[in-house]
Amino acid sequence: MSFCFQSLTYQRKSQLSMLLTDLQTIFERDPAARNWLEVLFCYPGLHALVFHRLAHWLHKMGIPFIPRFISHISRFLTGIEIHPGALIGQGVFIDHGMGVVIGETAIVGDYALIYQGVTLGGTGKESGKRHPTLGSHVVVGTGAKVLGNIQIGDRVRIGAGSVVLRDVPSNTTVVGIPGRVTRQNNLPTNVLDHDKVRDVEAEVIRALFERVKALEKQFEQLEDQSSLSPNELGDEPTDNPKSKNYDEVIEDFLDGAGI
Repeated sequence: MSFCFQSLTYQRKSQLSMLLTDLQTIFERDPAARNWLEVLFCYPGLHALVFHRLAHWLHKMGIPFIPRFISHISRFLTGIEIHPGALIGQGVFIDHGMGVVIGETAIVGDYALIYQGVTLGGTGKESGKRHPTLGSHVVVGTGAKVLGNIQIGDRVRIGAGSVVLRDVPSNTTVVGIPGRVTRQNNLPTNVLDHDKVRDVEAEVIRALFERVKALEKQFEQLEDQSSLSPNELGDEPTDNPKSKNYDEVIEDFLDGAGI
């Protein structure tokens, strides 16, 4: 009985310490956080973590039903679903949070930042460790899906809408479907600068387009040097209005996509 009481006392102190760390993290990362009362009563991400820490503690003690029921109540109140078995570190900030799903065997490292619509899920019905492990100081953008028993290193940034299916080394940025590592040794000064995440596919499309234009220019130069006219070479004139129209369409597409 004495051991159980000491364990409960330690658990309460630990939970209080983690709550204070979570609160401090919110003030550091959210410019909209103005006072303690607002954060305590109006931040569903914080509420979901408080519910989860209680449910996880009961889950570790082997108590049936109640941890899942607490998780279900938390989901109803906050829109955030965290399985009681998931391991959540300190200083984790779930911003807005609606639609966030964290699976049973997921591990979220300290000071991770998770936006709304994120899924840390599995890829099938396999047993054992089947959900991702996130390192510390990881940022997971809005709507991103991190699936399977994969390892996400420390200080990784996952772009909004990305689908990550493979391990990601530390200090990198991942974007796209499927997610691709776009930058090594990435140490951002501000984790909220989502506009600074590279779009690799866009860069490749732009590079290919510029390469095609360079080849066309080289072909024009060869035509000028040739004694044969473009018609004799079997090609359309280079000033074909249809060709110019194609270039304008491509430019409009690239500009509209922000490429």
